[in-house]
Amino acid sequence: MRRSGFFQDLLSTLFERRPWRGTQAPDAPLETLCEDLLGGRGEISGMRIGAAILDAYRDLDADGRRRFFAYLTEDMDLDADAVEAAAQAYRIDRNAKTLQTLADAAEPRRQELLRRLNRLPGATAALVRMREDLLAELRAEPSFTRTDLDFAHLFSSWFNRGFLVLRRIDWTSPAHILEKIIAYEAVHQINDWDDLRRRLHPADRRCFAFFHPAMPDEPLVFVEVALTDAIPNSIQAVLSEDREPIDVGKATTAVFYSISNCQTGLKGISFGNSLIKQVVQDLSAELRNLSTFVTLSPVPGFTKWLGGLESPEAKAVGEAVTAALAGDTGQLAEVDDTLRRLAADYFLKSKRDDGRPIDPVARFHLGNGAILHAIHARADLSPAGLKRGAGLMVNYLYDGDRVEPNHESFAKDGAVVASSQVEALLRG
Repeated sequence: MRRSGFFQDLLSTLFERRPWRGTQAPDAPLETLCEDLLGGRGEISGMRIGAAILDAYRDLDADGRRRFFAYLTEDMDLDADAVEAAAQAYRIDRNAKTLQTLADAAEPRRQELLRRLNRLPGATAALVRMREDLLAELRAEPSFTRTDLDFAHLFSSWFNRGFLVLRRIDWTSPAHILEKIIAYEAVHQINDWDDLRRRLHPADRRCFAFFHPAMPDEPLVFVEVALTDAIPNSIQAVLSEDREPIDVGKATTAVFYSISNCQTGLKGISFGNSLIKQVVQDLSAELRNLSTFVTLSPVPGFTKWLGGLESPEAKAVGEAVTAALAGDTGQLAEVDDTLRRLAADYFLKSKRDDGRPIDPVARFHLGNGAILHAIHARADLSPAGLKRGAGLMVNYLYDGDRVEPNHESFAKDGAVVASSQVEALLRG
């Protein structure tokens, strides 16, 4: 018991860290401050300089940020000649000293700059926001991708699963966390506090989020879960205002109906896979009656793909979607079978150049080892659901005995493992 309390106190201390406040910051250009921080001064002066850098960056306008990223990209890049010389020395004499020299030469100075900045309490969140700014510049300045590689490399270590903390979010969670759940929901918009209450308060509804000790007030990713007695075929049924909650002791199915990444600055750092696995484990331990773990997922790329087809069937579906967006869902009901057959083709036959499915949600869940279990028409009649996926939603089934072989098949060959009912759609 005492040991448990010790570690709880330790974790609480980590979550209570506050931004560093030291003596007056030096007044110098941002680039000079960065060089000074890398100059190897003492820890206290380093903290003071690091705080000055983050403060100065925060005050930059858009042009100033672009100049700063250009400085990181060009002035703090690695020295190719030094790398070549170090590689040649290591080729001639492979020992620890030449290896260390090569490793030092092959790392851009900006990586060490970011590490030293991250020593400040509160700096991790500032660096995540800095990368968000950087990502916004990549289209106009592709050379900045070199700097982004270093951000991504460091973030993949700083935000690995070992540092993440899973917390359940419910109606009693702090208001500032609940406000962020509303703001960050990216799949099915939360309209107001009453809507949020319907998703969090009933006993048969759950929400879980990953947090990082350096960003305790910021969820990184969260998943909303419905506990049901059957696999649902529409989001309307899951989120209905007048639905009757069920006894969780009679629930057989956990439905992951929304997964939202919260931090744009952590793009490309995958949390969803670990989140689903952890939530499955926790729910399985809490509710032994659960036997099925399945998603109810959007199909965000379908409408765009459909618009590139010239067949009469595709055009009929497109017209039905247009009518549904205008309030008339009757035409959409008439093309249910056609829509599902086209969707089977979309998932099972249409591929990117790398042989993977076009749909990003499909790549995520199939890459995790899920099975494409069922395709549902008129499953999301919201404007967003119609515009992105023609109202389609799908179930990806997480079968514990098949997750690993399915993952291996997808990773090796891009194989889409589908149920017999989905394969039957493809056959017409």
